[in-house]
Amino acid sequence: MMKAVVLETFGGPEALTIKEIPEPVPGPEEIRIRVAASALNRADLLERQGLYPPPGKKPAFQVPGLEVSGWVDAVGDRVTLFQPGDPVMALLSGGGYAEYALSHERLAMPIPSGVPVAEGAAIPEVFLTAFDALFSRGGGRPGDRVLVHAGASGVGSAAIQLARQSGFRVAATVGSQRKLEAAYAFGADRVINYRTEKFREAVLEWSGGDGADVILDFIGQQYLEDNLLCLAPEGTLVLIGTMSGSTAPINLGLVLGRRLKIHGTALRSRPVEQKMALVQAFLHQVSGWFSSGAVKPVIDRAYSLAEIAEAHRYMESNQNIGKILVQV
Repeated sequence: MMKAVVLETFGGPEALTIKEIPEPVPGPEEIRIRVAASALNRADLLERQGLYPPPGKKPAFQVPGLEVSGWVDAVGDRVTLFQPGDPVMALLSGGGYAEYALSHERLAMPIPSGVPVAEGAAIPEVFLTAFDALFSRGGGRPGDRVLVHAGASGVGSAAIQLARQSGFRVAATVGSQRKLEAAYAFGADRVINYRTEKFREAVLEWSGGDGADVILDFIGQQYLEDNLLCLAPEGTLVLIGTMSGSTAPINLGLVLGRRLKIHGTALRSRPVEQKMALVQAFLHQVSGWFSSGAVKPVIDRAYSLAEIAEAHRYMESNQNIGKILVQV
């Protein structure tokens, strides 16, 4: 048996209860990870409220958590990439808030040298999301201008670092002076406090009137019009979240006339083969940047598994810069 956070009802942080449940058994191509840490994502808050169910058939125990780090504990018969004792981090469809978690071997990654094992939990979901949004969905290339909303968030901090390391010019939006300073430290060229500046005007001024080639947005409804107005011709808006609402009027004439593209992205619901391909591309291009220290996981604070409700409340307060870890 193992300890895990199980959702038996949906609602506020009080719905997160710790139970004793059976340890998972790895399938032929799966590894079982003895979890050092998991990390919070905005999707976890939605799942807790019953708004983001896990893909596939309903599990016997609904355990949130989209990423973990730890050590391989057991392997399936056909596993070839890892062996017991290997330090790994993994992208999950759920199950991370537990003492043990399962991952397909091709959704797991070696922890980069120089990164403590527990801190590896701050990498998979946000860095893979940012990598996919910038390159696969956004089609970004060195020299492009990218606007990253929520620049001090987990995905935002990852996106700024990846963009900077890849030769982009980077602008970001944040909501406080503390987060503004953090976004500059991550490598942004221009940071906009949306409480004191209008981001559309600031981006157009920063870009000499040309606009941004790629925009990564988590806000949705409230930002849609201004996002389209500050995109460069043939630019791409990548929608990662809809925190302000999921429906909004759209100026189709603007989209047509400027040949704009709008892409949505979500990792959890993708076919496993697509996620495997993303993980392998990420490892090929980015893993060395962690080892060299050019790119780093950004961690705000860590909670214990017993403090999971407090961790959710803290994320809901929107104070964090980077990731919130749950140490198991």
